[in-house]
Amino acid sequence: MDNGELQAVAEGLLFASGDEGVTIKQLSKVLDISEDATSQIIEALKGDYEHATRGLMLMEANGVLHLTTKPEHSSYFKKLIETPRSASLSQAALETLAIIAYQQPITRAEIDEIRGVKSDGPVQTLLNRSMIEEMGRKETIGRPILFRTSKDFLTYFGLTSIDELPPLPETTDDANNQEVDLFFERFNDELKNH
Repeated sequence: MDNGELQAVAEGLLFASGDEGVTIKQLSKVLDISEDATSQIIEALKGDYEHATRGLMLMEANGVLHLTTKPEHSSYFKKLIETPRSASLSQAALETLAIIAYQQPITRAEIDEIRGVKSDGPVQTLLNRSMIEEMGRKETIGRPILFRTSKDFLTYFGLTSIDELPPLPETTDDANNQEVDLFFERFNDELKNH
C-alpha cells in the first residue's frame, strides 16, 4: 500500500474510532506498519487538516488521536443543534422499536425475521436517538449483539419499567392492536413536540 492509501485507511480508522479515539500503536498494528511510519502518516494527515478548506482537525490527547471539528466553526454547529428538525420516527423505526420493546433482549437477526426485512437502518436510528441500547451478546454462534430499550425510552413514554407497556393482543385483529398503535403514535407525537 502506498502512503496515500495508508493515509486514507488511517483517516477512516480515526473516524470509525469515534469518541474513543485510537493510539499510534493501535493504528500501527491495524495498518501492519511500524510506529514510526504510522507517526509520519498521522503528521501528514495533520498537515492536510490544517488547510482552511477542511472542516476537521486531528487532535491528540494523552496519546489518543481523535478526529474533531475545528473550534472556529463552532457557531455553525450551535446553529445546527438549535435548528428545529422533525424528530418523529419512520414507520420502520417505530415497528422496530415496538419489536424490541416487547421481545427484548433481541438480536438484529431476530428483528429482521419478525419484520421480514432488514432492520439495520431503523436499529441505527434508534441507537442514535438513545431509544435502545446494546446489552451484551447472545451466547450462540457468532455471538450477535442483544438490544433492549433504554432509560430514555422509558422516560419518553412515562414508564417506570417495561412491565407497564400495554399488553399485546392475543389475536392479530386490527381492533385489538389499536391500544398498542395509539401508544406508539403518542410517542411519535411527543418526539415532534420536543
